[in-house]
Amino acid sequence: MDRPLISRKNRTGTTANGKQAFAGFSAIDRKEVRPRAKYQVICMNRRRYSISAMCRFFGISRSGYYDYVNRLGQRAHDADLADIIREQQEKCDRTYRYRRMWEWLKRAKKIYRNPETILRIMKKYERLSEIRRCRKWRQMGQQLHKYENLLNRAFQADKPPRKWVTDISYIHTGQGVLCLTVIRDLFDNSIVAYKTGTNQTVNLVLDTIRLALQREKKVAAQLHLHSDQGSQYTSQAYFDLTKEYGITSSMSSRGNCYDNAMAENFFSILKTKCAFTDIRLPPLRKPMY
Repeated sequence: MDRPLISRKNRTGTTANGKQAFAGFSAIDRKEVRPRAKYQVICMNRRRYSISAMCRFFGISRSGYYDYVNRLGQRAHDADLADIIREQQEKCDRTYRYRRMWEWLKRAKKIYRNPETILRIMKKYERLSEIRRCRKWRQMGQQLHKYENLLNRAFQADKPPRKWVTDISYIHTGQGVLCLTVIRDLFDNSIVAYKTGTNQTVNLVLDTIRLALQREKKVAAQLHLHSDQGSQYTSQAYFDLTKEYGITSSMSSRGNCYDNAMAENFFSILKTKCAFTDIRLPPLRKPMY
């Protein structure tokens, strides 16, 4: 037998606009609450109040509530797909974003879903990819030498080695911060040389340039080496080394990462796919000439 919901004395009230509220909820509030949340509230209070009265109060049907009760304890309809996504995220070290996961499901599993559905499931079961951390640009050290932006975002080269880009970045590991500097050839986007160290010193950058020149036996006279405005690249030692080897220096505008996008892109991919999980630096390419 249905029990009274609550006493009439405590059941109504007055809102700020003069309309009556019911048990602390206005009619607008009750409409905005999702049905699943309403079912949960009714289920939690089923021993205190009448189910029929609560269904009338929330504006839902009893059949809908009992259908919700019958589904309790059952496996969610998207749980199987969530398990497939979880297994793939474990294999790829949680580097797949929802669009890439959507493409993989179509190609490898023949599972066709809306991309927004994949995003919803990945959010629901906490299977989103790792998010890259952003950092603000800041000037470190004194800038002795500045160079023109000769590259000017022309990220193609007709032959190697004509255009190199270089940059230094930081990777957080269990043993501390690892500094990594690389030189990338824009002819085939390969890594010509890289060096790692525990400090962001000028010598780390200079050693990387020397290693690249040792590997590349035939360096073109018009070789351009592009960098950002880091203190290592504006130093006197960097200026002297590039002059010694006849390298033409090029430099991004202040705080503009797009001018050195190819170097930034390499670090972005490296950190997303490797550094957030397990560091696996790529092998150096073999000289092509």
